[in-house]
Parts: sequence; C-alpha cells; structure tokens
Amino acid sequence: MTDVLSRHLQEPSAAPAAAPAPWPSGPGKIRYGGDYNPEQWSRETWVEDISLMQEAGINLVSIGIFSWVLLEPSEDRYEFGWLDELMDLLGGAGIGVDLGTPTAAPPAWFWKKYPQALPVTRDGVRLGGGSRGMASPSSPEYRRAATAIAEQLAVRYGSHPALVMWHVHNEYGAPVSESYDDASVEAFRIWLQKRYGTLDDLNEAWGTTFWGQRYGQWDEIDAPRTSASVTNQTQRLDFRRFTSDALLQCFIAERNVLRAHTPDIPITTNFMSTNCLSADYWAWSREVDIVSNDHYLVAQREDNHILLSMDADLTRSFAGNRPWILMEHSTSAVNWQGRNIAKRAGEMARNSTAHVARGADAIMFFQFRAARYGAEKFHSTMLPQAGRNSRIWREVVALGESLDTLSVVRGSTVKARVALLWDVESFWAMDLEWRPSDDLDHRERIEAFYSELWKQGVTVDFAHPAQDLSQYDLVIAPSLYMVGAAAEANLRSYVEGGGHLLVSYFSGIVDANDSVPSGAYPGALRDILGLEIHEFLPLRLDQPAALDNGTSGTVWSEEIHAGTAQVLASFAGGPAAGGPALTRNRLGAGAVWYVATKLEGGDLAKLLSDVVRGAGLEPVDGLPDGLEVVTRSNAGENFTFLINHADVDAPFNGRGTDLLTGEEIAATVVVPAGGIRVLHEQ
Repeated sequence: MTDVLSRHLQEPSAAPAAAPAPWPSGPGKIRYGGDYNPEQWSRETWVEDISLMQEAGINLVSIGIFSWVLLEPSEDRYEFGWLDELMDLLGGAGIGVDLGTPTAAPPAWFWKKYPQALPVTRDGVRLGGGSRGMASPSSPEYRRAATAIAEQLAVRYGSHPALVMWHVHNEYGAPVSESYDDASVEAFRIWLQKRYGTLDDLNEAWGTTFWGQRYGQWDEIDAPRTSASVTNQTQRLDFRRFTSDALLQCFIAERNVLRAHTPDIPITTNFMSTNCLSADYWAWSREVDIVSNDHYLVAQREDNHILLSMDADLTRSFAGNRPWILMEHSTSAVNWQGRNIAKRAGEMARNSTAHVARGADAIMFFQFRAARYGAEKFHSTMLPQAGRNSRIWREVVALGESLDTLSVVRGSTVKARVALLWDVESFWAMDLEWRPSDDLDHRERIEAFYSELWKQGVTVDFAHPAQDLSQYDLVIAPSLYMVGAAAEANLRSYVEGGGHLLVSYFSGIVDANDSVPSGAYPGALRDILGLEIHEFLPLRLDQPAALDNGTSGTVWSEEIHAGTAQVLASFAGGPAAGGPALTRNRLGAGAVWYVATKLEGGDLAKLLSDVVRGAGLEPVDGLPDGLEVVTRSNAGENFTFLINHADVDAPFNGRGTDLLTGEEIAATVVVPAGGIRVLHEQ
C-alpha cells in the first residue's frame, strides 16, 4: 500500500477551518442556468450563446466538468487560455460560474500510463476507457492526478470575479462505484482494520464460522467477488460501506485542495438522491457546503411528478432544510431511457417550480446548447437543435421570468411534521440474496407510502433512523430491514417521548451486521411494537391477504403473537388467517402502529389517513387529483405553491396574492389545468 493511499484512507476528513460562504455570491435571485460545454463550439458560438443566456435570464452556468484533457493535454502540461477567455466573457456578462473539477473523465494519456487505475467488476472484468465515470476510487494514481488538476484550477481561478462556486467531479458512483482492483482490495483491508480492530471482532461480526469462512490473517480477506454460491453477506454489506467511504474520500481530497486556496467559495458535488444507492448521502451531506442534486423523470411513469417531489423532499432533508441546488434536470426528453418520452407544454415549468416549492433556490439544466455528436446528442437542452424558434426555448425564457418573480421565496423553508425513514445501509443489506421473498422491495414501499401522503397534501421530510426525530409528530418506516443499536434506542426514545411511529413489514429483522438478534422477530423492534413474529408467511404471486376490516394486502403475511399491542385488524384468510395484521402499541407517551402485509391504493390511503389523524395531524380532505400543495415559510410569510398536474382545473381554498399573476385571492383560487399558482400570505 502506498503512503499516499494509506494517508487518504486513515486521516480524518477535517478540512481547513475557514468557514465557506453558504451560497454563491451575486444577485439576490433564484439561480438559473445549466451545464455549458463550450469546448464543443467555436468562439463565435460562445459569444452568441452568452447573448442568449442573457435573453433567458440565466445567471449561473457550470463549466469544465469534462474538460480534463483540454486543460492538461499531457501529464503536468497545462493549457488554460481557452478557459481564461470563457471565464472573462461570462464574468463580463454578469453570469456566475460554477467551475467543475474535470475528474469524472480522466484523459486518454492517463489510462495509457496508469491502466491499473481502471475499475474492475465483481466478475473480474477490467473496464476500458472511452466513456465517462469513475476510475477505481482507491487508485493512488487517480487521486494524485485528480487533486493536482484541482489545485491548478484553484490557483489560477480562485480570485476570478466570475467564480461563485466549485463543482467537484460529477455524479460520484455513476456509472461505476464498486471496484475490485488490487488497490481497492488493499484499501478494503485497511478500512476493515480501522472498523473492527481485530480479526476476532471481524470474524464475529461476519459470522465466519458459517460455511467455514474464518480468517486468520488480514491478507486472507479479498473483496467479495462473484463466487460459487452466495458470498458472505456482511462482507458484501461492508464492501458497500467501504465503497461509499472511498468515493467520499476522493471528494474530500479535492475539496480540501480547493478550500485551502479559496476558503470563501462554496463547494458542492451533484448527488442523485433517490437514484444512486452507491453513496450514503447522509454522510456526504456533512462534507459539502451546499447540497445539490440531479433529477430526471422516469418518463414512462404517469406518476413521475410525485416521484420528482419525493426526490426533492429527500434532497431538502439531506440539506438539513437549508437552500439547495437542482444542479441538473431536463427541459424535455433524456436520451438514456428505454422510451425517451418528451415533456409536454408546461411540464418543464411544473417540474422546475415543484423543486422550488420543496426548497431549491437554484434551478439548473443539463445542458445549455444541444450537442451535435457524442452519446448525449439526443438529450434535450435549453437551446435545442431547432434553436430560438422552438417551443422549448420559449419556455426556457418564460421560466427565467417566472423564477425572477419567485425570487422573493429565497431563504424560506419547508416545515414538515411527518418523516419517512431512509437508510441506505438497510437498503444495501435487504437487497442481498436469499431473502424470504423476491417481492420484498424497499423502494416500492417507500414510493407507495410517499405517494399516498402526497395525494393527501401531507408534506414530509426524510430522516435517518438514528437522527433526532423530536420535531416530527409522526415517523413512518415503510421498509427498515436493518435496525442497529443506535437506531433502536432512538426510535424507542422518540415514541416514549410522545412520538407516533408507523412500521411496515420486514422491518427490524437484523442488526447493523445483518445478523438476526436472539429471540423472536423483529428483534430490535419487538418490544417497541409490543408483539412477536414467529414465522414469515410470504404469499404466492398475486395471492391476496384479506383483512377483517375490509382491506386486503398482497405479497406478505406473518404469524404474529400480540403482547402489549392492541389488534386493530386480523387476517381473514391465507396462511396467517385469524392472526393479527394491524396493531397499535402504547409506549410511554407515544404510540406505534404495525402493518404486516402490503397495502396499496385506497387501502393504504385509509391506513395513512387514520394514522395521520391519530398523530394529531390533518390530511387535506377532498384535494383534487393531481394538485400538488406545499408551503415555504419565512418570518411572518407563507408561500403556498399550487401545481396542477391534471388535465382539468382544480379549485383550492386559499388566500393571498398570486405572485405569478398579481391576483388577490380572498377564499378560493382555481388552478387551471397544467397551471401554477403561488399564493403569498403575510
């Protein structure tokens, strides 16, 4: 192991002490713009593009993200002339620069000289170059080269007046996260020594007496490669943890170099909040100055506007309810889905405004001008191939005007009294092989619970199960397979202190090592729920599980023995017939509900409505289908966003001044089909 790599892995992540600016400096407006890749165009096109940016009201662009080979055409030889000119042009036009470190796309010369830095798949295939993404995150050659180019940029542009933010790398963990190269194996062993201290403790945590896997020397441990059967599952889980940490150390190394030269310039990297499970973003959020996120619709899903809201709420939660940046989304279709459905008129504005409604103070796109070549030439842009005469360009200009008007909401926050638990480590563990049913799906359950709350006008945060939950009246665990000691104690304290908790099936089954606690299921939650589960009783495909309260589930049932829990509904048929299906347990000053089957649609909506009311809250009764309602607040001011995703007009009882039209609303506002209203009430 080289000294450089060992130092990266073992030193604490503390950055220099200077406090960064909390937001890009410049005009007191919502930031608006997108990725700009001028290296694909002539200087004459730059001048034209900057003029068009001014026409659209753009005040922030991200540049340099894939420019490593142009900035460093050969090792340690730098050429900055083109970027000098571009920075000056943008600054002269009053457009701020989010300057990228180009480390997501190492040059061809780097791969030629350091082929060992190429990532290796779990099956042992070394991937080639010619694409984008990450080198092996543990490669010392990659880390050395990445920090070197970052430092060159910091020295040259740190005092440039156009620079308002640093953008490190691009979408860490996509498309490559785990790497099984030699450097990663060595780094994994160091990571394990730091985590466990001794081999005895590692063997205990991994349960290596099973299948005779016990280790006697650290160098006997390999990465969990593809093997003859199921690989040790705790080893797999730890490798996921290690990979998230290794990627984060790559970010921290570049961040610290930038911070040392530019202590007052905020630093970010773009998350993929609900769509990238390679990184534990709760940990990453503590290391960035500003949380930023990339979001793209699942175009074929008709409820994709609800999933957009879920992604935005999760991003806001990562940001600790501070302003955050939508770093990328699309004006219309993307290019990488199976069916790249174009956005219809007004959809781009609804998407953008929904992110603002949920806490974003910057709206950015990928990208400004449509590419004529390369893998993303069919990806929609702010300026499409059809140019200024296109519908998309007209909507881009109109959106700039709308965001300028909505800039009054900057700095206001979203207050949620309900939280959904989100723990990526639990997801990693649950997704491993040989679980009781292939139909267990944490993402599906989270989407289902979130969607029904969205339809009832209930705004939610997301929370980690070990964080302070005292600000919430209701906490919901749609899928929390793994519950460690800290989470168990935290959830117990929350309920005993007067909180309300709703838990869905297959939660609390294992501890932080993916080991089953002694006694009946669900070990960590057994006393909190006031019941025991003696046997899992998964259902056959499409087999219903009727309940005696008139609802019906699928996928899952259990043999439950109620202790202190009150039985609210029982299974009326199936393998668990006659046994509890829905319970409620008093614990201290609070209460815990448990549902032992998969409820959907109206059945899930009824449960959530009852539980929300049981927690002392009120869902919005009679909310029109497709009407999104969310409020941002500032001292003495409320901004209620009403976004109609339906094809018919939607009435809403509200009052205030519509920021977008100037209309005074005394009691009821009608939000036109596909339209947006923002009511300002003081």
